[in-house]
Amino acid sequence: MIHYLPLPNQAPTLIGGIAPIYLALFGFIIFWFGSKSEKIKARYFERHAHDTAWLRFIYMTKWLGFFSMGLVPLLILLLIEPQRSIAYYGLNFRTDTLLFTILVTLGLLALVIPLAAYSAKKEKNLINYPQIRAKLWTKKTFRRNLLGWAVYLFGYELLFRGLLLFPLVEAYGLWLAVAINVALYSATHIPKGLDETLGAIPLGFVLCLLTLMSGNIWIAVLVHIGMAWTNSLTALKHHPEIHYDPKA
Repeated sequence: MIHYLPLPNQAPTLIGGIAPIYLALFGFIIFWFGSKSEKIKARYFERHAHDTAWLRFIYMTKWLGFFSMGLVPLLILLLIEPQRSIAYYGLNFRTDTLLFTILVTLGLLALVIPLAAYSAKKEKNLINYPQIRAKLWTKKTFRRNLLGWAVYLFGYELLFRGLLLFPLVEAYGLWLAVAINVALYSATHIPKGLDETLGAIPLGFVLCLLTLMSGNIWIAVLVHIGMAWTNSLTALKHHPEIHYDPKA
């Protein structure tokens, strides 16, 4: 029998409702300006050849996002609120909702992967993806692309579907917490264009509810990684100036 958690309806309090928002803000600021810094990027291109510089720079930004938006905010929250464990923020494995988590994850992946593959072929998507703009992809480039996305999106979803969701639901109630979460989630997609910004609204809403129903962040993490992998690899296949050589 499939089990999921009832959606919470706590009485609003301010406990834990402020720190996650500002940690999310500053974490994203560090990631964004670090990953878009022309000075930092230039150092990689001064020290390495074109393709290697792209690989190392983008790979660095993925780890930067993991630390600034995921690990560091988690550690700060655990420090200032020691009565809570990582399980509170969605880093747990619940046997009571395991079947629900598996079935929903597989169902969403079956839905979003074809959509991501279709969208990734479009010319406007190829402007930004794949993010590693090396002209020749090797096995190393391929592996680090996948690992980089997985690491980054784990930290990203830990922030949005963990640190910025469970405490805010407790502080403000379900619908206000979800509204804040989706608004911030959509706003982080603005630099990627109108399509991704608008698409993040329904996706963010669904992922928030499913996260609360499963009691952990794994649905959001796996679905987001599946989308990112599909998008980057489809873009790699269709980009006219970027090629993959598995023998290189």
